[in-house]
Amino acid sequence: MRKTKIVCTLGPATEKEETIRQMMLAGMNVARLNFSHGTEEQQKKYADTVKKLRKELDLPVALMLDTKGPEIRTGDFAAPVVLETGSRYTLTTRTVPGSKTVCSVSFPRLPAEVSRGTRILIDDGLIELKVESIS
Repeated sequence: MRKTKIVCTLGPATEKEETIRQMMLAGMNVARLNFSHGTEEQQKKYADTVKKLRKELDLPVALMLDTKGPEIRTGDFAAPVVLETGSRYTLTTRTVPGSKTVCSVSFPRLPAEVSRGTRILIDDGLIELKVESIS
């Protein structure tokens, strides 16, 4: 019995029923629906397609719903900002206009939730900050 599972995320590149059928026939065990992207209607369409095909093909393919977790938002910026690698940047729970050195965040407990060395990812991980100090 195979314990490893093959999890495939369904999205725009795999939205056609025939594509999902081929994925199931190729060994997909779990169809992942990523609710961080796409509409609820799109996700329902994917789920309905998987349910239809697993019955038709008699395959035990599970549905995994990856729901959107809480997101911390940055405040407004006075102008566009370009962060330079290695530069210091301050995240604050105070309301301040964003600049090249500081910006507000919407999570008042941030200072209590991080420690020195914690990585903070911004914009789905495109920007990575490392906590140097907390005050």
